[in-house]
Amino acid sequence: MGKLNDDAKELLNQPIHGWVTTLRPDGSLHSTVVWVAVDGDDVIFNTAVGRAKERHLRANPQVSLSVLDPKDAFHLVSVSGVGELELEGADEVIDGLAKKYLGVETYPYRQPGEQRVTVRIRPEQVIYSAGS
Repeated sequence: MGKLNDDAKELLNQPIHGWVTTLRPDGSLHSTVVWVAVDGDDVIFNTAVGRAKERHLRANPQVSLSVLDPKDAFHLVSVSGVGELELEGADEVIDGLAKKYLGVETYPYRQPGEQRVTVRIRPEQVIYSAGS
């Protein structure tokens, strides 16, 4: 099992966008940009029920998430593992991410009837580079 060191957590806690990769039903890769946070030793991001990421993870929970420091192209962290979908507390998570990335108290892009879901990655593999 992989483990995030304190430096990797510090990078993930910065308001830097991450790239998450899931597997489509045909086995091809699907990558999208996400807001990222650390919760204990886990990495989390948030999406909405019915979106591609959520559908893919329900069918195959394998997921990878990477963050690259915009000030140093060799300072990065990449985490892969199983994505666990959590409905409880997901609205609070997206609001916290909106504060981190936008500086606002509540997520401004919520759609009527949208149900948020948090994806929790318990790291199985971690790649960390401290940079140049």
